[in-house]
Amino acid sequence: MAEAAVAEQPAIEGSASPEPAGRLAARAAALPRWATGTLWVWPVLLTLALGIYKAGRPELWRDELASWSAAERSTGELLDMLNHVDAVSGAYYLLLHYWIGAFGDSVTSMRLPSALAMAGAAGFVFLIGRKQFNAWAGLIAGLMFALVPSVSVYSQQVRGYAFVVLFVAAGTWALLRALERPTWPRWLLYAVCVALAGAFHMIALVFLAPHAVVVALRWWRSRDRALLFGFPVAVLGGVLPLLPLVLLGRKQVGRQISWIKTPHLGSFPDFWAGLFGASLVGGLVLALAAMPLAWSGNRRRAVEIGLMAALPIAAVFVVSQGSTSYFMDRYLLFTVPVWCVLAGAAATSVRPRPLAAVAFLLLLGLVGTQAQQHLRGTTSHEWSDERGAAKVIAQGYRPGDAIVPVRGSADYMMMDHAMEYYLPRSIEPKDLFAARSAIARDDLFAESCPDPAACIGDTRRVWMVTFAGNDDEPFHGLPETEAAALKAKFSPVQVSKVRAITVTLLERTH
Repeated sequence: MAEAAVAEQPAIEGSASPEPAGRLAARAAALPRWATGTLWVWPVLLTLALGIYKAGRPELWRDELASWSAAERSTGELLDMLNHVDAVSGAYYLLLHYWIGAFGDSVTSMRLPSALAMAGAAGFVFLIGRKQFNAWAGLIAGLMFALVPSVSVYSQQVRGYAFVVLFVAAGTWALLRALERPTWPRWLLYAVCVALAGAFHMIALVFLAPHAVVVALRWWRSRDRALLFGFPVAVLGGVLPLLPLVLLGRKQVGRQISWIKTPHLGSFPDFWAGLFGASLVGGLVLALAAMPLAWSGNRRRAVEIGLMAALPIAAVFVVSQGSTSYFMDRYLLFTVPVWCVLAGAAATSVRPRPLAAVAFLLLLGLVGTQAQQHLRGTTSHEWSDERGAAKVIAQGYRPGDAIVPVRGSADYMMMDHAMEYYLPRSIEPKDLFAARSAIARDDLFAESCPDPAACIGDTRRVWMVTFAGNDDEPFHGLPETEAAALKAKFSPVQVSKVRAITVTLLERTH
């Protein structure tokens, strides 16, 4: 039993390597500890570099505008809002609130925390790969992670998904350390990671299912009672503080994600492409990830990582067959690190070493090039040009002007928040048909005026911002009551078109 336990240690942890990575693993073990201990820097730096490269170019999309709208409120206003909507994103909104207070709300500044979080996740990809396989496998896995287009996508979003990836990856590493030596400090670290992952996105807690299976498998081989006691206590310690958030989130779930469709087997190609940001990248990672399962020496460790990668996806797919669907690629983005660990282990096992691993890295970068270029385009996050629409208004604005951003069925597009964000702070047109602002309602959406004609008052000029239709009708998309009230008292004097948006200046005639 003692000999078997030694043989199961990863190459980097011992002086000899029983694993079929052969010479490459032996080289990893022979390197000075300081050399293997600093290899994590390269995945971190590459992920960060790709995360911040042209991060300010794409326009904010609707979910990012929701993040900004929530975070720019006072702490009290934000907490009041979370009692009504988006409680599951509350931890991220609070973090962003204080970040904006310190560093401002420019597009680049607001996206930087996500880039830093994803860079941190890359470091944990290396650590997981090193602990399960060897240092070279961890290095290649970390570099592969950096090159995955979806990693760059969510490094450049004002949303909390990068933090979920960070905390789940950290939790996976913490679990492997606790399984290696189940002491209370190690279990405490794991519990903290569980709590943070759940605080930033409750659906991420599904990662506990494969972790439980891995713990059970390790216990079955070792019969170490410390595993049976330490893991449940750590999970309980991490999940209990989240119970109020879980209960509040359940009350809001119908409003938050009711639009997500029930998945079926035909949903997987699109899901997989979204998970990795490109179909070819996802296909290459999947092909590589399957290879370690065929190894004789590393099969057990590969199976453990494979469970962590695949089981959350399968579990969410099954649960989503019920009344509420949670099956979204970004909700399961936290599985990408462990997929890359399997792929990195495979790449470093193929001969000739290490040339084959470098070739796989180059191939991954090549097949992801088009996606990497696209995600940094101005239209990569949002197809309409809200920034251009705000520029049109700013150029013709006069004090006393009002604005009518399209709402109604298009409320979810956050056009009012977009205009508020992109207009200069010195320009504050009255939102003509907003009876109560989103802040006053403790919500993300304003309350529309029940009597649009009465809300017009003595307003002389109105900037109307609508989505361009197939015709030249400037009132396209406005609720009928609002369009009728405007047509009765105003006439268009200027119509400007930017990408997918029509900006119309109306002047009063009656």
